[in-house]
This record gives sequence, structure tokens and C-alpha cells, in this order.
Amino acid sequence: MQDSFLHKGKRKILVEYLREKIGIADEKVLKAINEVPRHLFLESIFEDYAYEDRAFPILAKQTISHPSTVAEQTELLDLKEKEKVLEIGTGSGYQTAVLVAMNVQVYTVERQKDLHDFAHKKLRELHLRPKFQSFGDGFAGLPTFAPFDKILVTCGAETLPTELLHQLKIGGLMVIPLGKTDEQILTRFTKKSEKEFEKEEFGAYKFVPMLNSTNQ
Repeated sequence: MQDSFLHKGKRKILVEYLREKIGIADEKVLKAINEVPRHLFLESIFEDYAYEDRAFPILAKQTISHPSTVAEQTELLDLKEKEKVLEIGTGSGYQTAVLVAMNVQVYTVERQKDLHDFAHKKLRELHLRPKFQSFGDGFAGLPTFAPFDKILVTCGAETLPTELLHQLKIGGLMVIPLGKTDEQILTRFTKKSEKEFEKEEFGAYKFVPMLNSTNQ
């Protein structure tokens, strides 16, 4: 697949939808979504629908999130250029690509080997390279590279993975869907001190579950 003028036109329409209908106000987020060819992170049978606000199946029985969900999660991170960001759940690499396009230092972890390999290849092809891409257990994070300015968890956790909070800088933000497998609440934590966190909730969503260990 190529990135044609038709695809670029559809992305502009998607960006206007995100701005007008979803209420995304961070122009840096919208610019990144306008730049990243989402159809290249999907199977070719979904190419015609790639810029609709829909989730699609990807490898390892996982899904690529709605563009509106990607935009909302990314906006909640309140990203600044060059910040150090940990992403838990690389998936097909689309959310990773959006983060890289925002000129932040992305460290990303994926527990499914097929997805890790797919995303690694795709991101290299598009010259959208994260700072570090790992096949590993998301619950463990990446303590070697901690602390992080921001942490984004792209899968739903039934319980709060406290190890990730330890890897967050004081003043940093973590965005994570929390709750049972049928529905989660998109939640943002601000680290006020080593033991104090501010919690905000942003509505109900449905994400694939966050699992520990790895899957070859």
C-alpha cells in the first residue's frame, strides 16, 4: 500500500471530525494524526475504511483503537517536545507513530511477539523510529530508562500497575484505562510526590485487556 492523495484527503477529513465533533483542541495532536498514514498499520482489506472513527482487528487477536481514542489519550498526556514517554502496548505501532510524530522520545513495550515484529518493521519503513522498542512485560515497564515524563497505557488494566507509577517523574502524568474487561474508565494520574497522586477520570471506554508476561 502507498500513501496516496486520496488517503491524505481522508486524513484531513478525519482531523476536522476530531476537532469539530470530538473536541480535540491540541493542534499538535491533530497535526500528528494528519501526518501518520493509519491505513498502513491495518490489513489491506480495511484500507478503504482506515480513516473512519472505527477500531479494527490486528494481529494476535488485538485491535487498533478508534482514531478518536488515540487522539483523546494523546491529548490527555499534554505532551511537550523532547519529553520522555513510556508507551505500554505498542500494538501495530499506530499510536507509537503518532507519539513519534509529536517529536517526543518514545520508549514502547509490547508483549505479543507478532505485533512487536510487525510494528518494528512498519515504523522503520516509515522512518518513525521510537527511542527504544521492546518485546516484554508491560506491567514491568522499563525501569532501566526511568523516570519518564509521561506514561501511556493503551490497554485496559483491572488493577492499577503501581510499578509504572514508580517510573514516573514527580510532576509527570500517566494515562491508563482502568476497570473490568467489559468497560474501563480512562484515568489520568499526576504524580505530586513519591507517595501522592492526583486522579482524574474521563469517561468509559472499551480496551483490550492488559496482561502480564509475554506471548511468543
